[in-house]
Amino acid sequence: MVSNINVKTVNDLIAEIENSNVVGIVGIHGIPGTQINNIRRSLRGSAKLIVSKNTLMAIALKNLDSKKKNLKELANFISDQSALILSNEDPFKLAKIVEKSRTNTVPKGGELAPDDIIVPAGETDFKPGPIVSDLQKVGIPAAIEKGKVVIKKDTLVVKKGEKINKELAQMLAKLDIRPIPVGLEIRAFYEDEFIFKKDVLETDPEKILNDLKASAMNAFNLSLNIKYFTKQTVPIFIAQAYMDALSLGINIEYFTPDTIKHLLAKANLQAMAIKNKIGNI
Repeated sequence: MVSNINVKTVNDLIAEIENSNVVGIVGIHGIPGTQINNIRRSLRGSAKLIVSKNTLMAIALKNLDSKKKNLKELANFISDQSALILSNEDPFKLAKIVEKSRTNTVPKGGELAPDDIIVPAGETDFKPGPIVSDLQKVGIPAAIEKGKVVIKKDTLVVKKGEKINKELAQMLAKLDIRPIPVGLEIRAFYEDEFIFKKDVLETDPEKILNDLKASAMNAFNLSLNIKYFTKQTVPIFIAQAYMDALSLGINIEYFTPDTIKHLLAKANLQAMAIKNKIGNI
C-alpha cells in the first residue's frame, strides 16, 4: 500500500513540474549534502533542484504525460542517485548554468584523475617536521629552506585517467589541491515535447550561430565568383552590370542619359587642357 507521505510527495512533484517549462534529470552521485545546498544557492533565480526518491520522480513524470507529451520518456534517465531540475530558462542556457555550478574538491582516494594533477613548486604553510618525508613518500620533492617547507619543482603526481591512491589524496587535501570536479551531471532536459540529451545540451549555440554565419558568407562569395543568381546576389550582379555598361559607354563615347554627364565632364577637362596649352604659346 502506498503511504500518504509518498502520495503527497508525488502530488507536490507534479505541481512543481507542471509549472515549469523545462524539466531535467541530473545525476547527484557522490555530491555531499553541503555541496547540494551550495548548488541550490547557485541556481537560485534560474532553476530549482529537487531531490526525491527515483520511483516517486518517475511516477510524477508519467502521470503528467497527458499534459506534457513525451514527458514520461524523461523517466528513462533516472538511475543511481538522481534529482529533478526545474526551470523556465532555455534548456541550452540552463545547461550552461548547471555547468557553472560545478566546483572542485579534494580526492578521497580511489578516484581517477580527470586531468594531469600537478603540484606546483614553492613555499608551503607546513611547519618543518615529518611532513617533508610524507611529501617525499608520495613523490613530491620537498625540503626545508630558511625554516620553511618548500616544494622544489612543479611535479606531475598523477596522469590523467590514473587512479589517485589514498596517501596521495590525503596529501593533496593538506595542500588544498582540488582536482576532482563535483556537481550536477546533466542527463537530459525536456521542453515542448522534446527530450534533449547531454551531448546535444553541451553544444555551444554561439559556436553554431557563428558557423552558420561563416557558411552563409562562404556560399555568398561562391555564388558571386561563379555568377550564380540568387536573391542575395542578383542586386550585386545588376550593379556590376550597370557599372560595366557605364564604363563601356564612356570609353566608346556613346551618349545616354547616364553617360552624357561623364562625357561632358571629360570634354570639359580636355578643353581646359587645350586652353592651357594655347595660353602658353
